[in-house]
Amino acid sequence: MIAIGCDHAGYPLKQELLAHLYAKGIAYEDLGCDGTPCDYPRIAQAVCEKIISGSCECGILICGTGIGMSIAANKIPGIRASVCADGFSTRYTRLHNDANVLCLGARVIGSGLALELADIFLETGFEGGRHQRRLDMITQLEAAHTKGE
Repeated sequence: MIAIGCDHAGYPLKQELLAHLYAKGIAYEDLGCDGTPCDYPRIAQAVCEKIISGSCECGILICGTGIGMSIAANKIPGIRASVCADGFSTRYTRLHNDANVLCLGARVIGSGLALELADIFLETGFEGGRHQRRLDMITQLEAAHTKGE
């Protein structure tokens, strides 16, 4: 199951992405928005909580640039969100960084590319190996900066 959310700028692209996933038989949970103005940090939180809880494997967040969603998502321990606008970065954010959230900019990329990037993200697995050591280091950084919360 994939958690998907957007702000109002990302709503049209999200609708195209949902239709694409449905056509491919990929299960998803739509966590908003409905196209009316909203605050993207709340949507990012809702999507990321689904991932952290284990009810969704990964997520896709869409806003105007992808940047705001990425910043908000990366504040949540255990989330590795990446803004991607090309196939190479999308593939390697999964292979090397085990990113669990793809952030897309609806005002930056077209829908054809966005659907392609979503497919790459969802079809690419984590390579592990030497990259696991680096992820462990990131987890340690995260833990060191969230103590006492």
